[in-house]
Parts: sequence; structure tokens; C-alpha cells
Amino acid sequence: MIVRDFNEIITKERDRVVSDAQWSSVRMLLADDGMGFSFHITFLEPGSEHTFEYKNHFESVYCMQGTGSITDVATGETHYIKPGVMYALDKHDRHILRAEEELIMACCFNPPVTGTEVHREDGSYAAADDLETA
Repeated sequence: MIVRDFNEIITKERDRVVSDAQWSSVRMLLADDGMGFSFHITFLEPGSEHTFEYKNHFESVYCMQGTGSITDVATGETHYIKPGVMYALDKHDRHILRAEEELIMACCFNPPVTGTEVHREDGSYAAADDLETA
């Protein structure tokens, strides 16, 4: 059984906290936990806009707090995000995520991330076997 305390991670296990321009992510489960997915609590700053495309991962996201929107770049369709809304990027969808207020999101990635990934210029994470060259 794996039991982790969010508050302990943010104060004592800073290597599990990843930040980039206008967002931060607390990695509660990672690839080395052996669960087949990773689980994160992600914070997006109010007024921020992010373009992502996880070419090597599937992601599902559940909004716990805040408001914003997600736009599917391929279709132009925009969906409003508020607490209780979930979206899943089942086609490695290129998307634009906008935070009107601070968004607090619970995220799952498959395959799981290792915790060392950074977003590449195209908004994706490298595949796990490409991390050495990313």
C-alpha cells in the first residue's frame, strides 16, 4: 500500500514538486511506484494560458477548484472548466488550457511520468525511453 500526504510532499519531498511558467505540479505517484499511471495535483495561475500536446501520454484531468476553459486545437471546440468537470485527452489532443481563476486539478498520466519530464517546445513530454535525449 502506498500512502502519501500532500502537505508532507510540498514541505519535505520537494523533488516531487515540478514547476514551469505559471503552473506547478505535485507528483503524488510516479512511474517508479509501479501503478501503471502517475497522479498529480496541478495548480495553474489565474490568467495563464498553456498549449500542450501529450504525444506520448494519455491524460485525464478533474477540476477540483477554479474556472477556466480548454480548447481542442484540431476542432476549435472550447469547453468550460469548473469544479466537477473532467476531461480526457484520449487522442493525444493538442489543446489550449486557460485559467480564469487559479485552477487546481487532479491529473492522471498513462504511461506514468517519472517526475523529471519538462514540457518540450511543442507542449509534449518525451516518451520515457527518450528522456535521456530530451
